[in-house]
Amino acid sequence: MSEAGFTMPWGAQWLGNGRAAFHLWAPAASAAGVLLDGRRLAMTSGSNGRWYAEADCTAGTPYRFELTLAGGKTLSVADPASRAQQGDVDSDSLVIDPAYLWQHSGWRGRPWHEAVVYELHVGALGGFEAVAEKLPALAALGITAVELMPVADFPGPRNWGYDGVLPFAPDRAYGTPSDLKRLIDIAHGLGLMVLLDVVYNHFGPDGNYLHDYAPDFFKHGEATAWGGAIDFSQPEVRSFFTSNARYWLEEYRFDGLRIDAAHAIAEQDWFPEMASAVRTHAGPGRHVHLVLEHDGNAAGLLRRGFDAQWNDDGHHALHVLLTGETDGYYRDYADAPAARLARCLAEGFAYQGEPSPHRGGAARGEPSAGLPPTAFVFFLQNHDQTGNRAQGERLTALAAPAALQAAQAMQLLAPQIPLLFMGEECGCSEPFLYFTSHRTPELAEAVRQGRRAEFAAFSATGSGVPVPDPNDESTFVRSIPPHIGEQGHPGTAGVRELLSLRRRHIVPQLPHCHALGAHALGPAAVTARWQLGPRVLVFVLNLGAGPVEAPALLLHPRADTLFDTGGVREALAGGSVPGHAFAALLEPA
Repeated sequence: MSEAGFTMPWGAQWLGNGRAAFHLWAPAASAAGVLLDGRRLAMTSGSNGRWYAEADCTAGTPYRFELTLAGGKTLSVADPASRAQQGDVDSDSLVIDPAYLWQHSGWRGRPWHEAVVYELHVGALGGFEAVAEKLPALAALGITAVELMPVADFPGPRNWGYDGVLPFAPDRAYGTPSDLKRLIDIAHGLGLMVLLDVVYNHFGPDGNYLHDYAPDFFKHGEATAWGGAIDFSQPEVRSFFTSNARYWLEEYRFDGLRIDAAHAIAEQDWFPEMASAVRTHAGPGRHVHLVLEHDGNAAGLLRRGFDAQWNDDGHHALHVLLTGETDGYYRDYADAPAARLARCLAEGFAYQGEPSPHRGGAARGEPSAGLPPTAFVFFLQNHDQTGNRAQGERLTALAAPAALQAAQAMQLLAPQIPLLFMGEECGCSEPFLYFTSHRTPELAEAVRQGRRAEFAAFSATGSGVPVPDPNDESTFVRSIPPHIGEQGHPGTAGVRELLSLRRRHIVPQLPHCHALGAHALGPAAVTARWQLGPRVLVFVLNLGAGPVEAPALLLHPRADTLFDTGGVREALAGGSVPGHAFAALLEPA
């Protein structure tokens, strides 16, 4: 089934029959035109700085906008809503015919509680076509949702994706728009959802010219940690990013979006507005999922249109328990990591309005205890927590193997939504480093210095440790994980077993699952319980090296052992929990 794309009031819209419409918001321009096929077509001025033109052309035609600014200055720029670029971010944009022959047009998605998320970097795995080739192995492993790190066009051939400047254009280094649609189509045929990480809080520092012709896109004099603060109080700005969310979900048929650093957007009321628009237009019976990354632990948004939030609290508590690191933001979990992990298991967030030592005592978070476990994405590693280390070490280089095995078993069987970072399923030991390909020496050097300054708060990864040059191609090459997509790789057996248990015993009961409480058993051990349909799911976890006493932890005599890393149930009968161990049991209600 061939379908046209999403109609939006931004960029070049293919009209069919050899014509296209061009839309631009350039309130600082006194005149605007489209440079197309060697012609300059004058654009008509509309209200509030909008410009419009229609022209005869063919699909694939290069174009760009020419603007006259104050003082007669002329500026020639790529389309900020380009659907594809002829080359890099400064090159001509392309008129795209969005029609695609979908092989699985009846796909309606999967409910959120079935999600087992696999985060990957498209460039590190070889581009859209190469990722598509790896999907059958991921589906066979038990993955149900693939999450792509940002693909929006960025400068140069390699980047994490968070320096994107053309948020509607898949980066040419990864493939064409059709290649991306084919990846999604193949995934749907395998029963896999595909989620996309999107960045709405800033633009990258190279290739964005909105400041020149649409200065009101930004808050004057304000910035985020990554660039100029975007002004979501402007209706045109809200329209731009709401259109972007709908575009990926409707034209490309992504199954959901992960919103990066949502806390960096001051106008938080935009999020439920965007979520409402997305869900209104998704169509009946379709599963569309919206996930936040939010340092403010914004539980309120999880009640207003969003399915889940990445749970950094859960990660940080586990990281302290596994590695002993307590620098930087891990300081907030240093005093009682097991108790904070227990609160995450029972209530979602560890910080629900309490003062944060790392933030100078400022309150952080909102009450989350009433939310379902599936409102929280639970991970041991992700691109941030691995790549934002000076040496990009994975937990295989930082934690005791038996402790890591116990933590992973707990994560993959927990009622929260599990996320694996590419390579984690087979015990990858190769690092994942921060990499860029900035085009000017000045910007490349600024990023080098910024990375060194970033690690000053972490003694384990501090200024005394060499930081790989993000702009050196070897940094990217070192970050390519081997073995991804290898059918039957022996290192994946443990994960495959756990996900099979999850699919058969946990997932069917998740829609009505709720926590029954959790508490610390010692400095590195916890127990937790959930009502899981007709039975009670019980976790016992000890990430410490030695056993801990648990004389009050009584199990039902008819409890079934779902998973045991070795000897836990027998030790419980004697009133203790062995070191580096985990067990999951199902008790009668």
